[in-house]
Amino acid sequence: MTPRSADAGPYDALFLYSFGGPNKAEDVVPFLRNVTAGKGIPDSRLEEVGEHYYGFGGKSPINEQNLALKAALEAELADRGVDLPVVWGNRNWEPYTDDAVDELERLGAQRAVALVTSAYSSYSGCRQYREDLAVTLQKRGQLGSAGSTGVQFDKIRSYFNHPGFVQANVEAVLEGYARLEAQGGAPAAAKLVFVTHSIPDTMEAASRVSGATYAAQHLDVAEVIAGQVAAERGHAVEWELAYCSRSGPPTQPWLEPDINDLLTERAGEGLRDVVMSPIGFVSDHMEVAYDLDTEAMQTATELGMNAVRAGTVGTRPAFVAGLVDLLLERAAIARGEDVEQATVGDLPAFRSVCEVDCCLRRDGEPSGVPALCSRDLTR
Repeated sequence: MTPRSADAGPYDALFLYSFGGPNKAEDVVPFLRNVTAGKGIPDSRLEEVGEHYYGFGGKSPINEQNLALKAALEAELADRGVDLPVVWGNRNWEPYTDDAVDELERLGAQRAVALVTSAYSSYSGCRQYREDLAVTLQKRGQLGSAGSTGVQFDKIRSYFNHPGFVQANVEAVLEGYARLEAQGGAPAAAKLVFVTHSIPDTMEAASRVSGATYAAQHLDVAEVIAGQVAAERGHAVEWELAYCSRSGPPTQPWLEPDINDLLTERAGEGLRDVVMSPIGFVSDHMEVAYDLDTEAMQTATELGMNAVRAGTVGTRPAFVAGLVDLLLERAAIARGEDVEQATVGDLPAFRSVCEVDCCLRRDGEPSGVPALCSRDLTR
């Protein structure tokens, strides 16, 4: 393996770790089996759920967007003189976590830092990735009581309140307001609706172990983004937080309001202009392409609303540069240096090493599943 820059600290590689998605129609049901493993959902029901994917030819945009982010990270690292390979892997589809570990070993990596493509701390946005990584190594016979006996893994902290993520979202929202104005809307009267993936109430309660719940994280960063947008636009910006993509039985409470319900209620109150900002997602994958661009936009049209969906952070330079800043911050922490961790908003920087039983699926119910990049393996 070629020598790496000292800026990368102890790390041999950056592991870009994502959710994954199908590439063609034949992949859809097998992919959904992976996503719902252990829940006993029949294929007939998965076929129904898969209609969202079949409407796009069975292909999720997430894989190509991850490749674009990988290339952008590689370019930013090269520009800064940081010689560090970027390896991509997914929890639920090819290339799987196991494939990524294979590649890391081929590269001769001994210690990698994981960058999860979710900005927020919760079970589904952080711990589930750490569990998947631990279980993968366990199956490979590479998991000891103190961590991996093969490639060692650290992680980059949850980055919802990092300046790079926030700046990229501000830019996207400002572009959204400009599009609204161009199509005859009234930006000064528009409501800014931030949208994220809903989670069960039990998962929301469990996420408080991380320092602030999943919903609180979104509310904190939404206030910052709205404030910066208002300053740039020169007028007040009214905003709300809504959710999308809920699943599971109707009897199970999930975070609300749903974006479609909120649009319907606000239209009844006279709202006619809206900018939707998907701050819960780093790229325009299926939840954005279907739940917002298709379903929510259709709702807005039926309600007579003038609606615009702002972009995600994607590969915006501010976001990519911020991720590399976070990598270098994590490397400095690994070297034992006293690091000033950049944040915006009222919440502090989240932990790079997660606490025992952090962000469980359900409050007060330890999963019994090991998790890397935390203290769960050493208690």
